[in-house]
Amino acid sequence: MVNLTIDNRKIQAEEGQTILDVARKNGITIPTLCHNDALEPSGSCRMCSVEIGEGARAKVVTSCLYPVAEGLVVNSGSERVKNVRRTVMQLLLARSPESEQLARMAEDLGIHPEPRFKPSEDGSKCILCRLCVRTCETVVGVSAIGFSFRGPEKNVCTPFHESSNICIGCGACASVCPTGHIEMHVSPSGDVRTIWGRDFKMAACSKCGLYFAPEDQLTYISGRTGVPMEELMVCSSCR
Repeated sequence: MVNLTIDNRKIQAEEGQTILDVARKNGITIPTLCHNDALEPSGSCRMCSVEIGEGARAKVVTSCLYPVAEGLVVNSGSERVKNVRRTVMQLLLARSPESEQLARMAEDLGIHPEPRFKPSEDGSKCILCRLCVRTCETVVGVSAIGFSFRGPEKNVCTPFHESSNICIGCGACASVCPTGHIEMHVSPSGDVRTIWGRDFKMAACSKCGLYFAPEDQLTYISGRTGVPMEELMVCSSCR
């Protein structure tokens, strides 16, 4: 165990934990956009920046990557940290001006709604956090999406913006997207899910009859696990 201080609070933590992990477990809020407990931290959004050390030697670090250490002093809400987060958020808002999620987060951070940087006009809400790409690759195991194009046009999509034959329609990418860039729609009857420009036929629960998962997703799970399809055709509520 190591002893550290976060926002003037004396805290004990296990060696190897990150500042973000310890802060959250102790009820200290640090904003994030690219972090998910199911994935290894990447530090790409920089919203979780904090200040460590004191006086002239204090520096700003990314809390999701920085490990705790004996005697570490952390300030998660200094004016220096707030300025870093405001600048990062203003840049993200310029890239994704139509994201309602980012607008709400900016309001929580006290950021003025008037844009500081010239807003993008391409309509994309992607902030290149890679959460969706890493989820599809490492959690789902499909790798149906990735980065396309370069420079200011770079964003996440299926290869060549075409319908992906390997996508299983699970929607995991949409669920982790922090800005609403990935849109998923369900037909009024619930029997079709549309994502990444492709329609997926939904499977109905063999017990209650409710549509609960794409048939392609269940087929993929059956192939990966060896569980027969008839056993998978039951929703979580009826198991």
